[in-house]
Amino acid sequence: SGFTYSSYPEPANPLEQSNSNMRAYFHKLGTTQADDRVIYADPAHPEVTMYAFIPSGDVRRWISLATLSGENQLSYQSLAAVDSPITPLIDTAGSRSEPLHDDGNYTWVLTNIGAPNYRVVRIDLRAPARENWVEIVPEQPDVIDSVTVSGTNLVVSTLHDVTSRVRIIGLDGVAGPTVELPGLGGASDFTGSDTSTTVYYRFDSFTSPSPVMALDTRTGTSTVWKVAEVGFDPSRFVTKQVFVTSKDGTKVPAFIVHRKGVRLNGLNPTLLYGYGGFNISMTAGYSPYRMAWLERGGVYVHANLRGGGEYGKAWHDAGTKLQKQNVFDDFIAISEYLVDKGWTSPSRLAIEGGSNGGLLVGAAITQRPELFGAAIPQVGVLDMLRYHQFTIGAAWAGDYGRSDDSPTMFKYLLGYSPLHNIRPGVDYPATLVMTGERDDRVVPAHSFKFGATLQADNASDNPIIVRVETRAGHGAGTSTEQAIAQTADKLSFLDANLGTAPVVPDPVFLPPRR
Repeated sequence: SGFTYSSYPEPANPLEQSNSNMRAYFHKLGTTQADDRVIYADPAHPEVTMYAFIPSGDVRRWISLATLSGENQLSYQSLAAVDSPITPLIDTAGSRSEPLHDDGNYTWVLTNIGAPNYRVVRIDLRAPARENWVEIVPEQPDVIDSVTVSGTNLVVSTLHDVTSRVRIIGLDGVAGPTVELPGLGGASDFTGSDTSTTVYYRFDSFTSPSPVMALDTRTGTSTVWKVAEVGFDPSRFVTKQVFVTSKDGTKVPAFIVHRKGVRLNGLNPTLLYGYGGFNISMTAGYSPYRMAWLERGGVYVHANLRGGGEYGKAWHDAGTKLQKQNVFDDFIAISEYLVDKGWTSPSRLAIEGGSNGGLLVGAAITQRPELFGAAIPQVGVLDMLRYHQFTIGAAWAGDYGRSDDSPTMFKYLLGYSPLHNIRPGVDYPATLVMTGERDDRVVPAHSFKFGATLQADNASDNPIIVRVETRAGHGAGTSTEQAIAQTADKLSFLDANLGTAPVVPDPVFLPPRR
């Protein structure tokens, strides 16, 4: 027995590490890594990423080859012999497909071929031509977020206006029982198998720790399997969803979370968070940092911008390449809405985002600096003319385009690149630029150059701070100690620049001492 994994070759010189020529390996338990066998390599296409895995059924090993834009090809290999041939199955340009279950003759696949919002098809591997595919779960108006096998059923999760809906459908396509979720929120991390009728999943909301739920796929009933205990009462807070009209007339959703009894007097310190990219759906999520903000009397706003995956392929495409400005327009429109409706005022409005969201924050404050009182771009992509020249940056070209693609693309990127749109003599808001010393995804140079230029050109007295987390990268692997320090610094920065104040938690809601 063993497991598969993917990795890049070890360079002779650590300073020459390159994210290219990935290989998939099989590691047999009890042996050394040096003995690992290469399952697949594609030296003719060094930019391709790959992973090998075995879906439910335990019949075949599948290999997914992904391009820089996220499209993938699927091949399979029998587990009957070590040297079984690898057989291509799906190589349709522009498609994304994921095998779900394999019973020996048939494979169930989640795919966007012929269905931008995805569908599930059954493929007979003895006659795999597309005209022979059998549709098990047709495409719906709501995008399919995930599909998990449980016994002889499929648990299908879709997004409807950024909230989850879950259905149970048999492997034969027959509808099963209706699933009732704990409330409005996001269901994710579904885990099941073809040998069990129980599926575990996480249910997320903004004001309660995410419980792990156990779903009985025979009845559609969910019960709490495990939940963390915290020291506050979530019933004191309210979550509402609004739809804001963006610059081009598109309706853009946002969640507003606040204490009960908030007054729309324009004085509420407000934190607006956004991402808007890479087909990622920004569903509800619990965060102690955000709860600390709400305890201070702040308002938290969660934007669902174009470029994400909330409404499928068209929503994503509308925020990419030569349409990337739509994302910034959506974010600015929500900011203006919060001011116009009396939730806050510019001097009390802070914005935050990380990675692609850091680009969003950088673009927002360079395009509309007067609209914000504070900004926190974290590990942001801020030099849009050169991002593709650093580490894995070229992999983002599917969303951004590259400055060397064409003169048109160069001009468009230059038009919004945060680094290149800082102007001398402009009053910029207080800004906390955050990066990791060892970030090899979005290299710290983005934050260093942006922060230094902002410090040099800012005409206001608002502080421009560059915070570097040592011995840390893009976020994954951050220690608890580092996470606490980062949160404390962000809250202190917001307190100082928006006028909020630390609060002493109500003893009623403090957990008992052990």
